[in-house]
Amino acid sequence: MAPNIATARRVDRPELLDFLRPRHHGLLSTVRADGRPQLSPVTCGVDADGRIVVSTYPERAKTRNAKRDERVSVCVLSDDWNGPWVQVDGRAEVLDMPEALDGLVEYYRCIAGEHPDWEEYREAMRRQDKSLIRVHIDRWGPIATGGFPARLAP
Repeated sequence: MAPNIATARRVDRPELLDFLRPRHHGLLSTVRADGRPQLSPVTCGVDADGRIVVSTYPERAKTRNAKRDERVSVCVLSDDWNGPWVQVDGRAEVLDMPEALDGLVEYYRCIAGEHPDWEEYREAMRRQDKSLIRVHIDRWGPIATGGFPARLAP
């Protein structure tokens, strides 16, 4: 059996967004006050303006960190652990209630489609005092897969 060979494919922005849209598992990296990274597993989507969006709460470390330092990275993973992934670097914009409400509706739509009762959803978001992080994409690495180095290919 031939070994899996690692890949790293550079893509333009439209192809990146096509890659990101169906993938909703990510690791969001923010910067702690001491400069070290803080990682959070997140459910993420891509909004109509091509920003990565994450639903959160105002008291979470990722939210506080992103408000203090807008530099963030998101590693977006495939559902299959061995599937392709990409690291995206950008600037975080944090929206708290009530400004977050319309963005949270769009967040839900880009991940799960239409809600059966949008007013119920909006009320739940207000009651939970949710926040939304929008990541404005500045740069990204190649779409990559793990495996052996190419030099080991048969």
